[in-house]
Amino acid sequence: MEDILKSFINAWNLVVFFDPKVYRIIALTLVVTILSTGISALAGVPFGIRVGSRDFRGKRLLLRIIFTFMGLPPVVAGLVVYLFLSRKGPLGGLQLLFTPTAMVIAQVLIVLPIITGLTISAVKLKSAAVQETCKGLGLGTKKTLVLLFYECRYPIVSALLAGYGRAIAEVGAVMLVGGNIESSTRVMTTAIVLETGKGNYDMALALGIILLCISFLINWIVQRFQEDI
Repeated sequence: MEDILKSFINAWNLVVFFDPKVYRIIALTLVVTILSTGISALAGVPFGIRVGSRDFRGKRLLLRIIFTFMGLPPVVAGLVVYLFLSRKGPLGGLQLLFTPTAMVIAQVLIVLPIITGLTISAVKLKSAAVQETCKGLGLGTKKTLVLLFYECRYPIVSALLAGYGRAIAEVGAVMLVGGNIESSTRVMTTAIVLETGKGNYDMALALGIILLCISFLINWIVQRFQEDI
């Protein structure tokens, strides 16, 4: 018990006194997760609004595919990216494997279906009412989509935060394609796994504290948005 308490104290000191190694890992984590979530949002939100607001042939099949990929195991996403970026893969010449770029690509595969699926679900609830109102006002398709986005802004923001929460907690895919290289591709989740295995509980706990604080902040913001809906 005494050793555990000592580890917590040392971990807290690493966080409070801005240990360079800890904050390098945190900085890379934020860069990778923000980029992957941002790319997923730019692609997933417009696509989700389009799909959720229209009826077309094959929509049911498309929705089943999207909702299936929402539960995509991270290691499977990592494996797919690894095979494409490996030396013998079709994109091996780009030499992206074991780089932050590969980690962003893997996280986009994980986060994109989540943001898209949640956006579709949000839009479907309000699409009919908004389109009927816009039709009565004589508004065109573009303005209708803009108004639909505005009406669904709170659940869409919640979808983005849910996607970011998934990205920052991910470990399997980023370890597979990033390699967990110090000062290059080591993020908080992979560092926690490594440091725990090495018995360096001070570092692991310090990163765990930061990760828990970020997760708490995300959940708090999501709940605030849900209360405003």
